[in-house]
Amino acid sequence: MITELSDHVFWTLVAIYGLLVMASIIVGVMSKIRPETDFSELVARVKTWWVMVAVFTLVMVVNRNVSLVFFAFLSFLALKEYLSLIPTRRADRRVLFWAYLSIPVQYFWVFDQYYGMFIIFVPVYIFLLLPLRMILVGETRGFLKAVGTLHWGLMVTVFSISHLAFLLVLPDAVNPNGGAAALVLFLVGLTQFNDVAQYCWGKAFGRHQVVPTVSPNKTVEGLLGGMITTTVLAVVLAPRLTPFGHREALMAGIILSLGGFVGDIVISAVKRDLDIKDSGDLLPGHGGILDRIDSLTYTAPLFFHFVRYLYLP
Repeated sequence: MITELSDHVFWTLVAIYGLLVMASIIVGVMSKIRPETDFSELVARVKTWWVMVAVFTLVMVVNRNVSLVFFAFLSFLALKEYLSLIPTRRADRRVLFWAYLSIPVQYFWVFDQYYGMFIIFVPVYIFLLLPLRMILVGETRGFLKAVGTLHWGLMVTVFSISHLAFLLVLPDAVNPNGGAAALVLFLVGLTQFNDVAQYCWGKAFGRHQVVPTVSPNKTVEGLLGGMITTTVLAVVLAPRLTPFGHREALMAGIILSLGGFVGDIVISAVKRDLDIKDSGDLLPGHGGILDRIDSLTYTAPLFFHFVRYLYLP
């Protein structure tokens, strides 16, 4: 049940835990020095990061099939949270069954390493099936909005996230520096690091808003600072976790940092349209599942196809 990690993956995880220890110490010291300031949200964020990193580590070390079940469960939680936010028609309750059923089927294609069905099942077959099922219900009022909302939700929460799982089943020969697990660590680690880096750069130097009507806190300075920092880290980590040369690592850093930013603001646009701050409260200090995987909805498919284009026929 336990998968042996490569030295590079192991020491990268150790470094991540080291950063968490430093963050915990810093937050603790700040709370002591400035007792009048409320650091409860920051404390909750750090504690939740500990839980998320621990869960991610477990996903990296357990049997591959167990890891696939975890990613499928993540898609289920994300879709469930999405549907809890989006108003749905009473007539579509039976249709939602088929939407949820697409999750195990999509991840079966991952398990079977059947790329042809994996890449078309949701955007083609589910795209064609759900409108038909809605038509059989017989309710036409609000049809276009309902079918568009459901299709988009499945693309974001199931199709996009399943690329993480398919990355995990790529042949280890694709990446001599740690195998498939190292590619997943590179993708998830840099995506999450980019979120933090853009936030820190924006807080420290942010002056010019990028998309003020969508996310007022996103600034040009934060975006550029995060992109530069993430790209530099990608170049540093690439020889240890990926098969990339310097040029490919540079491109990967740009893809992950820019893609992560776009994924973040797209989910922000959804929340602003619904007039909510967070998508849920499952992750204290962070919000809901969608708040945490927003960047991955873009970076996972972009990175996967980048790797596949370069290293698979």
